[in-house]
Amino acid sequence: MLSGIVACVFDAYGTLFDLDKIASVARDALGDREKPLSQLWRAKQLEYSWLRSLMGRHADFWHVTGESLDYALASLGIDDPSLRAKLMEAYLSPPAFDDVTSTLKSLRTAEFKLTILSNGSPTMLTSAIKGANLNDLLDKPLSVETVGVFKPHPSVYRLATDAFDCQPTQIAFISSNGWDIAGASAFGFQTVWVNRRKAPREILPAGPHNEITTLAELTGLLQR
Repeated sequence: MLSGIVACVFDAYGTLFDLDKIASVARDALGDREKPLSQLWRAKQLEYSWLRSLMGRHADFWHVTGESLDYALASLGIDDPSLRAKLMEAYLSPPAFDDVTSTLKSLRTAEFKLTILSNGSPTMLTSAIKGANLNDLLDKPLSVETVGVFKPHPSVYRLATDAFDCQPTQIAFISSNGWDIAGASAFGFQTVWVNRRKAPREILPAGPHNEITTLAELTGLLQR
């Protein structure tokens, strides 16, 4: 059990929103390149965010998402501006995982404060939340654009303690990304790793306080 929790703070992409389904909008055009494109796009998106943070050359996540898509398309020998536009548009409204709405409703009923803390730009997050009909279940999302650096920089996680005027240990941070969980745990959050892929734990200085395979398991872990 995670005790003393006042707020649940969620990662967005891969945790609430299913990125694997974005490329499916172009399945007819991509064929057997759909999965390789999706995987490379995501890998480069994260890699570019980390490299930009280290270089001190920040750009918002929409820009980074476009750059990483361009790399993935070029790597697969695809030169199709209309396909690129279609994929980028799909990223603005990624589908939520099936267990998201019911879990957030349960946590709202339990009177936990709920928000997103994400690399996504405010426009991206607003669009994704609206597209998944989660507006009534989440407080205003927290974006790294406030501090101009990407996760897992500590200043990003500090946005949540500032927003809720609380100590790190009073926040349950939930993410499906092991590297994000490591950063949040190192900052002092009580963390829950949603390990949907049943992956091994990251070999990093900090790790999850709890591990679940579906978001629905979260409601039984939290105590005020």
